[in-house]
Amino acid sequence: MAITKKRKAAAAKVDKNKFYTLKEATSLVKEINTTKFDASVDLHVRLGVDPKKADQSIRGTVSLPHGTGKTKRVLVLCTPDKENDAKAAGADYVGLDEFITKIEGGWVDVDVIVATPSVMPKIGKLGKVLGPRNLMPNPKTGTVTNDVAAAVNEVKGGKIAFKVDKAGIIHASIGRVSFTPEKLAENSQELINAIIKAKPATAKGTYVKSVFLASSMSPGIALDAKAFIQ
Repeated sequence: MAITKKRKAAAAKVDKNKFYTLKEATSLVKEINTTKFDASVDLHVRLGVDPKKADQSIRGTVSLPHGTGKTKRVLVLCTPDKENDAKAAGADYVGLDEFITKIEGGWVDVDVIVATPSVMPKIGKLGKVLGPRNLMPNPKTGTVTNDVAAAVNEVKGGKIAFKVDKAGIIHASIGRVSFTPEKLAENSQELINAIIKAKPATAKGTYVKSVFLASSMSPGIALDAKAFIQ
């Protein structure tokens, strides 16, 4: 695929030999954006862990102070006595058996799934569909709970889940190019802080190896990883 003139111009503004400060990067990522839509801004953090080891398969949640700029679609799988709470909190879909059937048929048109502990035995069989999409409810991310209203409010308010992939990298959206550099920086710092807190005791050597900031289809901007740890 040929590189467009806009992409070449954007790439030329990024010094590949430089490690940018968070303040510099969040300003630059807005400048080099080439999309006509309000592109997502993502943080990519490479960690010095072995994801194959259970105690180093890092995952967690964090509430971004300024949200992600995206309204998340939430499905709550629960018993009838919890349905009104979920609906009142703003859940987009609420139910159980009918949604289990839809998911088995391939429907996954949601961003987050919240479930009560009592229905997890029924949901277990959906692991092959939900697992690869990081949609499987999990107590560690606060998506398996009896307080479905609180869970929905947190997700709608900017709470995101993060998980290290097979390559040892965490990819997460921290806002939109329409955000101010200050908001992007604060969201980025909050995510990095959560990742650092999740460092396993068994991880050896450098924990945060590299950090890159990029918007949709823009070049990656290398950040000074050491600055986050200090």
